Amino acid sequence: MTRALAPALDNPAWSSLTGAHSRFAVVHGLAARYDHEVAPFHALADPADPLAWNDLAHLVEPDDTVTIAGAGGVAHPGWQTGHSVGGVQLVDVSLRSSAAPDAVRLGAADVPDILDLVDRTQPGPFRRRTVELGTYLGLRSADGRLIAMAGERLHPHGWTEISAVCTDPAHRKNGLATRLIRAVAAGIRDRGETPFLHTSAGNVNAIRLYESIGFVLRARTDFTAYHRTPPGA
Repeated sequence: MTRALAPALDNPAWSSLTGAHSRFAVVHGLAARYDHEVAPFHALADPADPLAWNDLAHLVEPDDTVTIAGAGGVAHPGWQTGHSVGGVQLVDVSLRSSAAPDAVRLGAADVPDILDLVDRTQPGPFRRRTVELGTYLGLRSADGRLIAMAGERLHPHGWTEISAVCTDPAHRKNGLATRLIRAVAAGIRDRGETPFLHTSAGNVNAIRLYESIGFVLRARTDFTAYHRTPPGA
């Protein structure tokens, strides 16, 4: 797949915030962010546009730090660059999607269990209302403990990101993550959309898993921290 075939994926957070997820968005000109209880993500219409960075300053408190995807670690007036992590974006080309009858739909009542699993597995940022971004499915042990999860996050036009894929360490190597990815993908495809996902470029095991079940690398990106310089500093 070439980048030209999926322009919404070049800036998926912006596409989501100005499209399917606009109800969660706080927008100022060429910058946007999710409601803080929903997700920690900020986005710019064009990370190379200085005007977009000026607009972002209106969404961030002085001395705050935000992470911007795809900005290339380039400094802009009023902002200092910080830690940067390389990432990869993979898209579904041959994933076999299928339902998981024993998976349960997770909702607001499950948030304490979700946050406990996230704390144990560290799949990435997850907040109290992240579960509202899309369908989240979970598997529970015989004693009712949540042991695996996967769900939907960014929602650029025509695509849905699979995210928060995690399994309790005591239950790994049983194929639980793959089952949940296939089940979440089935729901995405039922809407006529295509699954995609992000992970750290250094997460070799996850990349190997995703490629083995039908995802291919579309693009490499960066996730760079930007610190807003206080006025007069």
